[in-house]
Amino acid sequence: MIHAKDINEKTPWQELTPGGEIYEAGTARLYNTGTWRTDTPFFKQENCKHCMLCVPYCPDSAIPVQDGKRQDFVFMHCKGCGICAEICPFEAIEMTPGGAPK
Repeated sequence: MIHAKDINEKTPWQELTPGGEIYEAGTARLYNTGTWRTDTPFFKQENCKHCMLCVPYCPDSAIPVQDGKRQDFVFMHCKGCGICAEICPFEAIEMTPGGAPK
């Protein structure tokens, strides 16, 4: 089986899994996808209670946690889906139009 870290634009289709499925966990950290984001989350730190609800909902591992506190976004992984803003009960995340972070 080929590992996700070894897949790139030159990988022959014959070496890929059926349907391009990836059978490993945590592979979002391997890919920088933030350059094609259309909306950008803005972290309002003053509103954040560090409840960590946003962290497991982020499909791209774009919300780091350090010493039990959530940090600002890693924009090279964020696709701008807005799930984090929807789940945040404290309005600590605001989605803004455009691909560049504020």
